[in-house]
Amino acid sequence: MTKKITKAESEWRETLTDEQFQVCRKKGTERAFSGKFWDCHDRGTYHCVGCDAPLFSSNTKFDSGTGWPSFYQAIAPKNIATEQDTLSFMRRTEVLCSKCDCHLGHVFEDGPEPTGLRYCINSASLVMRKAASP
Repeated sequence: MTKKITKAESEWRETLTDEQFQVCRKKGTERAFSGKFWDCHDRGTYHCVGCDAPLFSSNTKFDSGTGWPSFYQAIAPKNIATEQDTLSFMRRTEVLCSKCDCHLGHVFEDGPEPTGLRYCINSASLVMRKAASP
């Protein structure tokens, strides 16, 4: 990962949509089954909407039945950060982009093998770069 990106709130508002700002900067959550990637089956790489850092591969995406894009592994552990989240009166592990601190979603320990993890990520925090066609 390269140098950490920091921007003023006004700068984030200029580059993100209202929904992206609410999710990424205010730690919001989009409604289940409403995001553009929850049922996406395209091949490619999911990047952070805030800084374009590569976060997840479609090869590790799976249907968790939750209504959010779910992945069992990040592209590189250094590209994501985690923090304990107790905002909703429950204990969860928040997932952030390590380059720009955009809130991505949460990670749970009820995912498939080989990791047993379920990164439950908001579509609003992602941009997909489709794989080149064969």
